Amino acid sequence: MKILLVTSEAVPFAKTGGLADVAGAIPKSLAALGHEVALILPYYRQAREKFADQTEDTGIAFPVHLGPDAPVATIRVTRLPNSDVPVYLVDNPGFFDREYLYTPPEGDYPDNIKRFTFFAKAVLTTTKALNWAPDLYHCNDWQTALVPAYLKTTEADTAFHHNSRSVLTIHNLAYQGVFPLDVYPLTGLPDDLKKPMGALEFFGKMNLLKGGIIFADVLNTVSRRYAQEIQTEEFGAGLQDVLAARAREGNLHGIVNGIDYTVWNPAIDPLIPATYSPDDLAGKAICKAELQKLNGLPVRSDVPLIGLISRLDAQKGLDLVADIAEDLAALDLQFVLLGTGVQKFQDLLASLGTKYPDKLGINITFNNTVAHQIEAGSDIFLMPSRYEPCGLNQLYSLKYGTVPVVRKTGGLADTIVNCTPTSMGKETANGFSFESYSSRALLNTIKRALKLYPNRRAWRRLMLIGMRQDWSWDKSARDYLELYKRARA
Repeated sequence: MKILLVTSEAVPFAKTGGLADVAGAIPKSLAALGHEVALILPYYRQAREKFADQTEDTGIAFPVHLGPDAPVATIRVTRLPNSDVPVYLVDNPGFFDREYLYTPPEGDYPDNIKRFTFFAKAVLTTTKALNWAPDLYHCNDWQTALVPAYLKTTEADTAFHHNSRSVLTIHNLAYQGVFPLDVYPLTGLPDDLKKPMGALEFFGKMNLLKGGIIFADVLNTVSRRYAQEIQTEEFGAGLQDVLAARAREGNLHGIVNGIDYTVWNPAIDPLIPATYSPDDLAGKAICKAELQKLNGLPVRSDVPLIGLISRLDAQKGLDLVADIAEDLAALDLQFVLLGTGVQKFQDLLASLGTKYPDKLGINITFNNTVAHQIEAGSDIFLMPSRYEPCGLNQLYSLKYGTVPVVRKTGGLADTIVNCTPTSMGKETANGFSFESYSSRALLNTIKRALKLYPNRRAWRRLMLIGMRQDWSWDKSARDYLELYKRARA
């Protein structure tokens, strides 16, 4: 099968979140299963600065019509590292040579509708220029949701795309690509789609993700639980009825993301102070001591160290963390945080780090090396999310023997089995979870983990259950292939 993964970001070329990790990993797994796979994304400044000398000009260039304007797209090509998967980079410096991918601190780029309409149109023109007609366009989130819409409208009667189908993966329903209707002509789509109750109309505006949901042959989200949650008013963000209709058709699925064990694996990780494995855990103690030193904390092997790597906003449960911060500081533990986000959370956490320098290591930044060091050096990893479509850090934590404490929602509910005497007896427990979105529930669950921690034999057993589980892309890639077959049918 010919598969084109269409994404707005992918590791190692550009990243703001988990989508990039997924997009950079799944093509290699699909190729390993014998399929012809390629990846396409914008040629952002992040990629331009790091990979310019590793990309080649394909010689393909063409105008993209956006209303009265026709900016030019040029196509460069490289390979996914450690693979033969081609990566096509859609270049237009005016649109993509910017510091941020989508959103500078003052808010979204006002021309995002132009940027990603340009990208969607360029994707379909690129495959024609390459004379490579994908059997399946695998699109991701609102930035690529116009591709399924074009395939079912302006491209529907073309010989080139006659056999092409699409899958749209929703990584986070909160981000939908909503714009004023007066910019609709930029898309070149039929006018009836913007009329009330039309495929792209949304409360008097235009919603790109809604159009993708309606026009994609098959939809999926990144966990089974999240696929159910987004059909409800609480999590549906205004699209619950549209999603429920697709679910009734049998065309809304949930597939838990995998992780790339060539990158996230303590046995081979070059970014951590010492490697270790389920058969030899000695290196984890070294990683913990080095993490304590890095954050100015007393080097103690007996104190539990809690790690948190997150975007600092309420969706990730940072309001709960803020509520119990003083309570945590009163306990015999250490806490290391890495992340940026909402200013009030940044300011509060930074001030707490200053107030409790022997307890809290607060890093208001993002650094990939430090992220690996926190996963390796922590005993416990905190993910108290209000909602979490899939989550990757809990899966990284399992591999690194860092026991997750999570709220039971979305992908966290699908991957973390609460530690109880029964689940420990069955060898299924791999973390601690709570259901009520409250600071009290979070604090009580942390205390439950802390109560088990001194029992070194039980704690080691819990660590090893998680470390030996397989959350690689192998199974997830096969699940996606079944979706592709469904879309083709």
